[in-house]
Amino acid sequence: MTASTPLDPGSVTPAAVVAVRHALDGRWSALRDEIRARDDFASLRVAPGTDSETYRDRVWEMLGRLAADGHALHGFPASVGGHGDIGGSVVSFEMLAFADLSLQVKSGVQWGLFGGAIQALGNPEQHARYLPSVMDLSLPGCFGMTETGHGSDVQSVHTTATYDPATDEFVIDTPTESARKDYIGNAARDGRMAALFVQLFTAPAGEEPQRYGVHAILVPLRDEDGTVLPGVEITDDGHKEGLNGVDNGRLAFHGVRVPRENLLDRYGTVAADGSYSSSIESENRRFFTMLGALVRGRISVSGSAVGAAMLALTIAVRYGEVRRQFSAPGGDGEIAILDYLAHQRKLLPLLARTYALRFAQNELVEMLHDIQTTREAGGDVDEKRQRELESRAAGIKALSTWNATEVIQVCREACGGQGYLSENRLGALRTDTDVFTTFEGDNTVLLQLVAKGLISGYADDFGHLDTLGTIRFVADQVLDSVAERTSLHSLAERLRGAAGGDEDEVLDSSWQIKLLDDREEHTLDSLVRRLRPARGKGVGADRAFEIFNNAQDHLLRAARSHLDGLVLDAFNRACESRTDPAARTLMRQVCDLYALSVIEDDKGWFLEHGRISASRAKAVTAEVNRLCQGLRPHARALIDAFGIPESWIGAPIAVGDEARRQDEASAHAHADAGAATS
Repeated sequence: MTASTPLDPGSVTPAAVVAVRHALDGRWSALRDEIRARDDFASLRVAPGTDSETYRDRVWEMLGRLAADGHALHGFPASVGGHGDIGGSVVSFEMLAFADLSLQVKSGVQWGLFGGAIQALGNPEQHARYLPSVMDLSLPGCFGMTETGHGSDVQSVHTTATYDPATDEFVIDTPTESARKDYIGNAARDGRMAALFVQLFTAPAGEEPQRYGVHAILVPLRDEDGTVLPGVEITDDGHKEGLNGVDNGRLAFHGVRVPRENLLDRYGTVAADGSYSSSIESENRRFFTMLGALVRGRISVSGSAVGAAMLALTIAVRYGEVRRQFSAPGGDGEIAILDYLAHQRKLLPLLARTYALRFAQNELVEMLHDIQTTREAGGDVDEKRQRELESRAAGIKALSTWNATEVIQVCREACGGQGYLSENRLGALRTDTDVFTTFEGDNTVLLQLVAKGLISGYADDFGHLDTLGTIRFVADQVLDSVAERTSLHSLAERLRGAAGGDEDEVLDSSWQIKLLDDREEHTLDSLVRRLRPARGKGVGADRAFEIFNNAQDHLLRAARSHLDGLVLDAFNRACESRTDPAARTLMRQVCDLYALSVIEDDKGWFLEHGRISASRAKAVTAEVNRLCQGLRPHARALIDAFGIPESWIGAPIAVGDEARRQDEASAHAHADAGAATS
């Protein structure tokens, strides 16, 4: 499909904006509207400059208000008083990004991580015992996974839980300083219990304890009066670059004993005599099954990053429409800064990318909801589908959080000195979201997970070939490599003509998709060729690691190429699902801007590999410019479609546009009159 000509400003009616908003809202549009209707939502925000202790007090108070309003009920099982709406729980969490990010993260720790761990890893008796108190906040808790010495490598955590058959208890220990649980939300002040991730050791009485890998266990931290319990050591992480309404702390344990029934034993249990059993024999598979059940937290962070980017763009675009600079030739006034192509180039491609990520996030939440709802109901979940969810969650989280970091910084710069004022929220958004790129998974590590998943799928396909098929496969790869070096023959039929032909073709979505698909396929093929020697006979572990380590740049490129195509596919599906003609055309043009921006950002690769010609590369850049200018009249409509209520925005530079225009016009009139008098 090729995009139509730009819409006239008057054709984007309020009905069209609503249609775009419904597309952005996704399946849980009604829930988003219900939350938008909250009269008190703006009051959840904490004033800039609030000291850390007051900030923590305020966030705790607001968390209590949310609990009293039933905000936490969405994702918990109906059997314990919840709504059983897993997708709704992610959406309700996302919406808090527009209020206060410390409040959002604090709620995520309590209900998404602590409560989520009990729900995903515990048994029905543990659900009934703990989840009602988690939901109403009478049991504030922590998620104790990250250690000082082990963040991304969860499988190697050093905290231990050793079963003592004589007392029917687990003994929790922190063997070294690097094994402290670190950066744990709720730990420094409010948490009374932790879902702790430990290396499990157990054996029947009289036998040497054996290690059974990482498990989660509930460990009390404080009594009901808030006094730290014996053997538990808690220290405050202190002031952070952002999110200072969250009480992050370090935890260490010295011979702390907890009852055997505190083990969250959905995937592995210990009997009274110390014997261990699990429905999953492989320790590795058991570990990854457990982590897969906790994927909701990663998806929630991705959604909150998209929300933060939407808020920043709303502030910057609104300001760009009213802030004027330099006299218009032949006119009386000055030019709105958003009318300059350079300013459009700053904001509108990022706006298009944020739209794209919103649609990809919507599909991700739907996938999570469908898979986990099926599992909670006792149904069978396809393992391949589960792996796809985990891979997609890792990749979209990385893209969304990196996008938020870039968007907020560019928006700050686009608002000049006004963007640097605390009252206009961009500074707080920048510092509060900065850590999103590293918590719930370091982004670089997450991209490696995506790439490894692609290679695994590739290896599965390769493994199904017979001997002749394998020889042909390798020969084809060699032939393709030679063809690239010598340019003796063209690419596959599906990309014939990509390097030449009518320049209008850059607006053809099928051409855009083919180009990104080809980049992904080629990058993955060449990565597999680089890694293949590591699978050879007689290759030692050291050499295999060296081969893998030397290809890490290629690994990350393969993951990014795959994700770019995945996000574009989600955007195209969203466009095709719209029935309002104006909304569909507007979204299609934003989709074109996203796709061509991705191609422009990596045009060096496309040129080097003969996928586009120099003239086609120039046509892409020219079309990005044209799309920015064509979308300029609709910039306000595009951010209005985010559906952020006026009272939630909270930045003086982004509210009262008409009044500001009148004030500036009046100021210019006075200045002109003064100049004439002098």
